[in-house]
Amino acid sequence: MIRVLDIIEDTMVDGPGFRTAIYGAGCRHQCPGCHNRWSWDFNQGRMMTTGELMAVVTSDPFANVTFSGGDPMYQAAGFAELARAIHRQTNKDIWCYTGFTFESLISQEQRELLDDVDVLVDGPYVERLRDPDLIFRGSSNQRLIDVQASLYAGEVILWQPDVTP
Repeated sequence: MIRVLDIIEDTMVDGPGFRTAIYGAGCRHQCPGCHNRWSWDFNQGRMMTTGELMAVVTSDPFANVTFSGGDPMYQAAGFAELARAIHRQTNKDIWCYTGFTFESLISQEQRELLDDVDVLVDGPYVERLRDPDLIFRGSSNQRLIDVQASLYAGEVILWQPDVTP
């Protein structure tokens, strides 16, 4: 089960291409200048099962998936279950936004979710580092990490956009 604040279908701002963005409730980072302040409350939204969320995810065969919030890492077990189901049943990629750093997550209970995340946008939003020219993130300290390559290499490997014509 995941406490979901909102689901935005066909968004193009939370990763490349059309995406289904699932916004989980709750965030303790509470970054100054956060554009999702409404998502900080862990009691907002409604509980949804993996099956209910999969029905939404699979309803659009062309949209990939983004986990956001709040911070999905505060509901890592539920999002990990959903991510496994997505990868078992579809060929969609999964992006996940978190205020935690990759390095802190690989040794924590949230590590399970990383096993099925393709790209992690990590680090807190830092208002003084805001850069509107960055793709898919708000401040320059945040990284776009190729999670599977990073787990394999044992070090952070940054995601590179596919720019082939």
